[in-house]
Amino acid sequence: MKRIAILSFVISLFCTSIFAEAPAGYYTNAKGKSKEALKTALSNIISSNYKQCSYDKLYTIYAESDVTDDGKVWDMYSTCSFNHDKEDRCGNYKNVCDCYNREHSIPQSWFNEKSPMKSDAFHVYPTDGKVNGQRSNYPFGECSGGTSLGGKALGRLGNSTFSGYSGKVFEPDDQYKGDFARTYFYFVTRYQSQMSSMSGDSFAKNTYPSLSKWSIDLFLKWHRQDPVSQKEIDRNDAVYSFQQNRNPFIDHPELAEYIWGSKMGQVWNGGTALNDNALLEGVVINTIEQKGTLHIHTEETALINYTIYSMTGRMMQQGTIQGSDNYITIPFPQGIYILQLQAGEETKTLKFSVQ
Repeated sequence: MKRIAILSFVISLFCTSIFAEAPAGYYTNAKGKSKEALKTALSNIISSNYKQCSYDKLYTIYAESDVTDDGKVWDMYSTCSFNHDKEDRCGNYKNVCDCYNREHSIPQSWFNEKSPMKSDAFHVYPTDGKVNGQRSNYPFGECSGGTSLGGKALGRLGNSTFSGYSGKVFEPDDQYKGDFARTYFYFVTRYQSQMSSMSGDSFAKNTYPSLSKWSIDLFLKWHRQDPVSQKEIDRNDAVYSFQQNRNPFIDHPELAEYIWGSKMGQVWNGGTALNDNALLEGVVINTIEQKGTLHIHTEETALINYTIYSMTGRMMQQGTIQGSDNYITIPFPQGIYILQLQAGEETKTLKFSVQ
């Protein structure tokens, strides 16, 4: 018997922390636009008030932007326990967990180590030095098997198995794939005017779409599979307090669909910030003993559109629901699926499994 179960998933003169929340109307100039014009408008917004921090300042930012619940460095390349102090920062290292350093998720060689890209905290993360070295300047991708450093290391290095690319890639841990996808969406938008001169197989060497076809497909897949987490929301606010710009694809995840994905060509009318999804906030999906049925409960009576994706990004089913309790037949094989809900411009993404 199939059963539905919920998965838990929950250089400027000054570079100082000022305030976290985006001001009202931050994205106003992007409204009413689509595709390339939308991307350009977002580029102007997140570039106009940008405050460049020094490379050394990144460690200060990390103490606010990349902090685990127990006060350690939040590392997406390992489960090592690093303190936010000089003693745990890399000089030399031999093994995983020796130290942490600054990882350019877009390798420095792709932009010739130029500023301000070199010290932009939105794509430079604190990571284990050994795994950082293993990743080197290979693009992100998916590989079968590959080489893991083992122990507390996360990710693996191997030949790409993702359609459209066959080179060597670094595949990050599943729980952070969406983070890195939205990092790349940010980077090609923030530095749109310089994308034509950048190398790297993830890029198309143009201002739009900026990403190569295979990387668009890859990052949209990861974006859908791994929705925005509280970690990303908190990091977005923390980095903004220093740099005075934001990652739009964390505030409004639907923007990726309007620029590269399923809503490309449609006009974006502003949406509702992820932190302010009033209509969809109370939506839950529940376990039910009835074969192949998903129960969606909401306190709202508004019409809600839903789309179900497989973990490979394939659209499996779509429709609309209305009312407090809705039961959707799920005739899918066992596995994990993604439920995307939309009410007006609000969106919410949940994962469920068919067992």
